[in-house]
Amino acid sequence: MDSQKDALQRIIATLANKNEELQNFIETLNHTLGRVQVNSTQVVSDLEEEFDTLYSILDEMKESMTNTIKQDTVRKSHELQNQLTQSTSALESAEELLEFANNALHITDEGDFTKAAKQIKDRVTMAPAFRLTLKPKATDNMTHLMVDFSQERPLLQGLKFLPVPRAPEIVLGDCLVIDNEVTVAWRMPAEDSKIDHYILEYRKTSHEGLPRVKDEQCWEVVDDVKSTEHTLQGLRFDTKFMNFRVRACNRAAAGDYSDPVTLETRAFNFGFDSTSSHLNLKVEDRSVEWDPQGGKGVDSKVKGKENKGSGTPSPKRTSVTRSPAPRGARDRFTGESYTVLGDTSMESGQHYWEVKPQKDCKSYSVGLAYRNLGKFEQLGKTNTSWCIHVNNWLQNSFAAKHNNKAKNLDVAAPDSIGVYCDFDRGQLSFYNAENKQLLHTFKVKFTQPVVPAFMVWCGGLTLSTGLQIPSAVRSLQKTENGLGGSNSSISQQDPAVACDICLYDKLPSVDSSLMP
Repeated sequence: MDSQKDALQRIIATLANKNEELQNFIETLNHTLGRVQVNSTQVVSDLEEEFDTLYSILDEMKESMTNTIKQDTVRKSHELQNQLTQSTSALESAEELLEFANNALHITDEGDFTKAAKQIKDRVTMAPAFRLTLKPKATDNMTHLMVDFSQERPLLQGLKFLPVPRAPEIVLGDCLVIDNEVTVAWRMPAEDSKIDHYILEYRKTSHEGLPRVKDEQCWEVVDDVKSTEHTLQGLRFDTKFMNFRVRACNRAAAGDYSDPVTLETRAFNFGFDSTSSHLNLKVEDRSVEWDPQGGKGVDSKVKGKENKGSGTPSPKRTSVTRSPAPRGARDRFTGESYTVLGDTSMESGQHYWEVKPQKDCKSYSVGLAYRNLGKFEQLGKTNTSWCIHVNNWLQNSFAAKHNNKAKNLDVAAPDSIGVYCDFDRGQLSFYNAENKQLLHTFKVKFTQPVVPAFMVWCGGLTLSTGLQIPSAVRSLQKTENGLGGSNSSISQQDPAVACDICLYDKLPSVDSSLMP
């Protein structure tokens, strides 16, 4: 009966997954169908605009060439008309002179004849008929203004839609997700020398598999990518997956998108749990800051007498009380336990985050604790918390602390601290976040889920999460543990190799002169 129920449950899960895939596919089809109509209307509008532009250019050229013909006609007409007027006048003068010469032939008086002949000779010399060029200054030929579109006509008849590049293919095997960077590689299905650049788009998502049309995230665009791969750097992996797609562009148009791919970008994400924080701490999602005024004005007085003379400085004792905790939340830290926990617990796998203190921060601790850490207890002062502690007040110290014992670290406190937790192997390591130098490692057999834990006094801390385990840290862990294994950001390890707490049984007790 139980086996049949299990089989039925698997069938139900398979059907539910298939139904979800079909629903997503239907939404994609509906979205695509709607976009076809919208895009069709747009390209028709663009086509009309292009042809209108072409018509306008032809009309402008026609008008310009027509004006040229008209101007040439006016010029020729003017020149010929002037020649015609001059020739007519010359003809009239020549006819008058001819008549005068014919009449002179009938003059009988020698003196009068000589005088008339002289006049005729002088007039002939000056006659317009003999000064005119008897060649038209313009011809009636207008063939020089004719046009021949025999070459342009085939070009116009050969107008086609733009050659659009084909969709690229993302090469999943060449894509790489490491150190909060994603390298996406692709290729063209056929060589295309006219491709000018590519457009890469990506978005974060919580859904595995094909991208969803109604995803809550928008596509981010990386334009003008010149090669067939691109690396996105400095990403914060605050979702489990990322979708990617790419399209090729020539100088005329952009082609279709590639088939989208989904890459896993799993990392440990958490914030500060403001419901657990001491009232003297001002907590935001990614930062915590000491606020000496935070506990004032509260009627109830609660002091942490259990921690008198403890490792956390308190030059001014402030009466504080916890605000009413929301239902289901733990009590606030109080007294001299200036502590805040993370809001997400770890009960398996490997995790990494980084913490950066303010430059003038006088005292802070970074580590892990069980969620049942007492509200008066300080990090490293109990057997349920592990931390490294930095003190910059009165006398500088940098130490690893657990169960009220400390070990001074022979390195300078870095500007930023990386924290690595391998829950299954019972390992908590601290690194210089910049150069990945190992600062200290605790070997612990965790008996219950743990949460990130922080203490800060007279200063503040900034939290960086959504980080993959850096490759340098992985290499150090493999070397230390003699491991091969997977590069996945979260993997289950055999807890049998973890050992009981033993390292700090041999450590000296806390020297109060070295602690603030």
